[in-house]
Amino acid sequence: MGTVFRKTVTRPIPKNAERLTKNAEPFASWRDRSGKRRTARIIVGKDGSERIAVESPFFVAKYRDGAGIVVEVSTGCRHEDAARRVLAELERQAELIRSGVVTSAEANIGRHQSTPIGEHFAVFETHLQAKGATKTHRENTGRFLRRVAADCSFASLADLRREPMERWLADRTADGMAAKTRNAYRCAWVTFCNWCVSVGRLASNPFRLVPQANVKADPRRQRRGMTEDELCRLLAVAKDRPLIDAATVRRGCRAGERYGNVRPEVRERLVLLGRERALIYKTLVLTGLRKNELASLTIGALHLDNAVPFAVLAAADEKNRQGSEIALRRDLADDLTGLAIRAIKTQPERS
Repeated sequence: MGTVFRKTVTRPIPKNAERLTKNAEPFASWRDRSGKRRTARIIVGKDGSERIAVESPFFVAKYRDGAGIVVEVSTGCRHEDAARRVLAELERQAELIRSGVVTSAEANIGRHQSTPIGEHFAVFETHLQAKGATKTHRENTGRFLRRVAADCSFASLADLRREPMERWLADRTADGMAAKTRNAYRCAWVTFCNWCVSVGRLASNPFRLVPQANVKADPRRQRRGMTEDELCRLLAVAKDRPLIDAATVRRGCRAGERYGNVRPEVRERLVLLGRERALIYKTLVLTGLRKNELASLTIGALHLDNAVPFAVLAAADEKNRQGSEIALRRDLADDLTGLAIRAIKTQPERS
């Protein structure tokens, strides 16, 4: 027969606590955040420091599981009656396992069904982080999961069903959401549920057969390469834009006019800024790097004196997490050399 009880835990002595002595034992008395007076016995912790011994606010259930092993499980309940109901359910599941009606894996799935889905999301995000997923990917996946869960009233794993998801996707189609975006939401949920199956939180993936949207039938942006003329104009505008912006009147009757009243030292700084901006576009075009990948490169990653200049992209900074050496065209290497020399010259001298 199992039992429920509150465990005694230790905590640091509150800063505003007063020391008392009862029956020759030290106690601490303080007021909590709600202003209520609290009293607890002072003990010596494992590290030799003084701490207070208090009861946990939640009850723990102690019982024999399906394998006959005595285990302690937190019920998450503050009231004894509710904790005993949780204990009764745990003992019922243990009895079903011992009698062979259900397996331990099936019982484990059953225990996860009523857990708030937000707790599963938090553990799943930790899983993605352990896999090495980027912060952007984790944030996007979490946003996709939370939005669908809120719109479809998925409060727990027991609520996950295919029909509400398909209705949600159909509504987003009517709202004009692109097929690629709808597939991103679907992919997030399929991946999440596959993880739940792999760790024993779900028996099967309810969204596995949800059809993907046809991206080819719903193109939103026709991608194409830039022409040589367009690329030259882009680099020219990027180079001149900082100085043009500084010399353009923004308000008043002369708004839009360029009066060219820019101090020499400011002009020099803006010209340099324009050159660096144009070099960023040129490097992106000639290397195929993504913005975040380019931002991760340092001077030490550039090998510009080799017969074939190249840049080393670390595995941690590349999208596919493999790392690579990127060959650089000679004119681009010369431009980067000039930028590296200016960066070194502008660094403050170390004392």
